[in-house]
Amino acid sequence: MNTDGLAGRRVVVSAGPTFEDLDPVRFLGNRSSGKMGFAIAAAAAARGARTTLVAGPVALGTPEGVERVDVRSAAQMHSAVMAALPADIFIGAAAVADFTPATVAAEKIKKRPGEDGLVLQLVRTADILADVAGSEARPALVVGFAAETGDVEANARAKLEGKRLDLVCANRVGVEGSGFESDDNALLVLGHGLRVELGPASKTDLAVALLDIVAQRLPAR
Repeated sequence: MNTDGLAGRRVVVSAGPTFEDLDPVRFLGNRSSGKMGFAIAAAAAARGARTTLVAGPVALGTPEGVERVDVRSAAQMHSAVMAALPADIFIGAAAVADFTPATVAAEKIKKRPGEDGLVLQLVRTADILADVAGSEARPALVVGFAAETGDVEANARAKLEGKRLDLVCANRVGVEGSGFESDDNALLVLGHGLRVELGPASKTDLAVALLDIVAQRLPAR
C-alpha cells in the first residue's frame, strides 16, 4: 500500500514561461524552459498524486500520468490554474509575465522613416499566486517560486508574506549552470519556521526533495 502523503491528493503545477503578444509576429517572453515545473509534476504523479500541469510554451513531453493544459499568455495561465481548483496543493513554478502589452497590434509593427524608437505601453497581469492563495478554493498548501538576480532571500521572504504563501522556493537566475535553461538548479525553500537549502542538484532530484518537504507540511486528511 502506498503510504506517501501525496498519494491520492490533487496537485496543480504551473510551469514554463508566458508569451505576451505584441503583434502577429513578436512577443515578450522569458528564458524559462519549464524543466523545474515538469520535474515537479512528474515526481508528484509518480507518488500517486492526481496531477494537473498548466504549461506555458515549452518543448517538453508530458510526464507520465499527468494531465496537461497548454497555455500561451499570463491571462490564459491564470484562467487555467483557477479552473483547475479546488486542489490540495498548488505549486507555481511558472515564470509568469508581470506585464503585458496594453494592446496587441493587428498587423506587424513596422519601422517607419524618421522614427528613432518605439514606445510600448504595458499593463500589469493578474497575480496567479496571490489569487490562488486568496481564493475560496484555496489549496491546503500554496507554493511559489522566486527567481531573483539579487537579494534572493529577502525578496523571497517578501513574496512569502506579501502573497500569503505557505512555502516559497527561491533561486538565483543569471548564474551559469543553474536556473533558467539549465538541467540543474539550487533552491532555498522558505516557510513559516522553515529554511532549507536544496542542491545544487538536477531538477529531477530537487523536485523529489521539494515534494518531501511539501508532504511533511501537508495537513492530515
